Amino acid sequence: MLAQRTTLLKSSGTAAARAAAKAAADAGMEIVDLTAGEIWSELARMIRQGAIEAINKGVNRYTDPVGTTELREALARKVSLETRQIWKAEEIAVTCGAKQALFNAAMVLLDPGDEVIIPVPYWTTFPAQVLIAGGKPIFVDTRSNGYVPRIEDIEAAITERSRAIVINTPNNPTGSVYDTQTLTGIAQLAIARDLWIIFDECYADFVHGDEAHRPIVFLVPEVRSRTLIVNAFSKSLALTGWRIGYLAGPKEVIDAVKALQSHTTSNPNVVAQHAVLAHLQRSDGSYEAGLRAQLASARQVGLSMLSSLTQVPIPRAQGGFYFYLDISKLVWSARRENVTRAPDEIVSALLTDAGVGVVSGSVFGDPAGLRLSYGIPTDQLVSGLARLTRLLNSWN
Repeated sequence: MLAQRTTLLKSSGTAAARAAAKAAADAGMEIVDLTAGEIWSELARMIRQGAIEAINKGVNRYTDPVGTTELREALARKVSLETRQIWKAEEIAVTCGAKQALFNAAMVLLDPGDEVIIPVPYWTTFPAQVLIAGGKPIFVDTRSNGYVPRIEDIEAAITERSRAIVINTPNNPTGSVYDTQTLTGIAQLAIARDLWIIFDECYADFVHGDEAHRPIVFLVPEVRSRTLIVNAFSKSLALTGWRIGYLAGPKEVIDAVKALQSHTTSNPNVVAQHAVLAHLQRSDGSYEAGLRAQLASARQVGLSMLSSLTQVPIPRAQGGFYFYLDISKLVWSARRENVTRAPDEIVSALLTDAGVGVVSGSVFGDPAGLRLSYGIPTDQLVSGLARLTRLLNSWN
């Protein structure tokens, strides 16, 4: 007999989409996989060098549960620069990726029954970890407002059990970037209603066009005492498999996180810690600039190809590296014609009939969306989007 909490959970929908694409490829199909939340890139030179140096020095011992002092000091300098406020190492916890940072936050902040406000569409891990901690996700729909929550909708969702709000900008899956007015309003609301803010900025390095990433504690310094900043190097340095993230917040929260993490994973991978530290200390920023240029080029190519879709609006794709398609017209036209064409069926058809793997919006709480990654090589992106547009347009 399993624990009752296991009934609350399903496997990650994005992982399931990747697995389906891989299974189709293993079965001999020619698949273009647009499901993965990662960038195809070589390792940064300083990451490689830092890891090799650590291995050659025989670095293989435990560190502090929340990371080495040197890495936390480097991260404190990074966060200080980004937020224009002074942060100390004692306010930083190094984690096994952003997922552990989010898990730690949920476990040290939430009591059973506490409510957490989560804008929809959402990254699947947000509500899952709230449930693990005994909390209750409260969803606020953003689809009618360009995938950015309205302050009045957030306020209407607050009850006496509200404990926190999750803010993810640039957003996964939609690519939306929250504007200054929205973030300021959320910060003021959190102060007025005594809410924590869990601020996930894992895609902060990838903001396109005239948009800009705005750390909420930079905009409203008074909200710092009730904000936890979540970030990682999985996206910004294309290190998804290395599992190094961090949590920045008030010292008393980080102390609680340290105690928790000492009983879960203990310290993150020590070689990866040294590699990231080497990059932070020695990099000239050229690697990050190269990734941004790579994604900016892929984004332009993709938007040009997606402009030929006849029943799907061109996505704004303001940040991150996803195209998020609003397929509500396809869904509703199918219903009028008594044809089954929900997002999951569209995803299945794209995989079997076009050889393209994408993620259904149902994974993100949206019954009319598709997420496509453009972090893959350009030639594969072009091939995949050509197949996708042909199939979707054939349903006119």
